[in-house]
Amino acid sequence: MFFKTIDFSKYSSIKVGQPTQVLMIEEGDTIPEDRYLIGGANNLLVSPTPPPLMMLSKDFATITQEDNMLVIGAAMPTGRIVSYAKKHDIGGFEFCSKLPGTLGGMLAMNAGVKAYEIFNILHSVKINGKWVLADEIEHGYRFAKLGGIATHAKFEIQHGFDQKLLDELLNLRSNQPLEPSAGSAFKNPEGDYAGRLIEAVGLKGVRKGQMQWSTVHANFLVNLGGGTYEEAKSLIDLAKSKVLNRFNIVLIEEIKLL
Repeated sequence: MFFKTIDFSKYSSIKVGQPTQVLMIEEGDTIPEDRYLIGGANNLLVSPTPPPLMMLSKDFATITQEDNMLVIGAAMPTGRIVSYAKKHDIGGFEFCSKLPGTLGGMLAMNAGVKAYEIFNILHSVKINGKWVLADEIEHGYRFAKLGGIATHAKFEIQHGFDQKLLDELLNLRSNQPLEPSAGSAFKNPEGDYAGRLIEAVGLKGVRKGQMQWSTVHANFLVNLGGGTYEEAKSLIDLAKSKVLNRFNIVLIEEIKLL
């Protein structure tokens, strides 16, 4: 293992943060229990005082086929997973095209798009060195209780890559803002949409400093350039307060605040 300085104002998708020492875990290392594991930082909002951080090194950015199983390392970027699936005519991973980041991040939050979720196609996960069947892991809408550090995952190979589905999913991006963001800020409450609620309380387009609730999609918190954690947190708290007061609905963050 070794330390690497990562500037989150450049590395994170929302472009908020500062240079921070991150412990890089290599194959064979004993993984510390006192550090927070991050991946591609696509749903992270890093404060000026984050907890001690660690990240899986490129040793875990692997894809191999074992019999009828695809074994993927948790540090593998989603874009490379989709490319591999397309090249080898493997179906089921098309929805990953819309989800930036790494496999580890997808596992940790059961990431998905509409009806598609990673746990729908997941066979098992290697957690703290032991393989655990997906059915034995408590999971649901945008959460999974892994109970440890996931380093690899297995998927049963289903042949037949669906290019039409891939194109349809990529078209969904047309209603997402182009500015830096961390994706959806809040989970959708049951039977409703966080974006609709934020817009209904008059916050669509509202800004604090250089952070703003997007004018394109109200559930996206965007960075207009040089935005800070404090500005972002202020808008998040404001949305939670207004939605609670008007609709008696508690918005739950999908974005991870460190």
